[in-house]
Amino acid sequence: MATFNKLNGFVEHLAEKVHNLGSDTLTIALSNTAPSAETPDPSVNTADCVLANVTEVAYTNCSSRALTVSASAQSSGTYKLTINDITLSASGGSVGPFQYIYIYNDTPTSPADPLIGYYDYGSALTLADGESLTVDFDATNGVLTLA
Repeated sequence: MATFNKLNGFVEHLAEKVHNLGSDTLTIALSNTAPSAETPDPSVNTADCVLANVTEVAYTNCSSRALTVSASAQSSGTYKLTINDITLSASGGSVGPFQYIYIYNDTPTSPADPLIGYYDYGSALTLADGESLTVDFDATNGVLTLA
């Protein structure tokens, strides 16, 4: 799995009570456009750190993208978010191409769909009809930690 890239706007959104990572609905978005190539770039300003600023692929042939949080807790002052692995499957046609897998919060309405971060696979992937991709989240260290 590629390395997780936390988006700067996520930090402000977290501090301003936009996220409840333990109970909100977290979802995956797929894109083949680098964050820095988006207009506006969702990785720069907090106001732009929303799903509306990501060029997504069509999901017509894609399985569910909803994530399951397996743990959201702190220990000795360090918070860890752990998410179960998810398998994305193409059925009825292809999905992609995509290189970036974003995690966003589908629960808040203001701002709507704030981004948390993304994984860069390094090159574009396309799932052909019947193919699948398992997004393997780190069960030991979690997706992210806050200290």
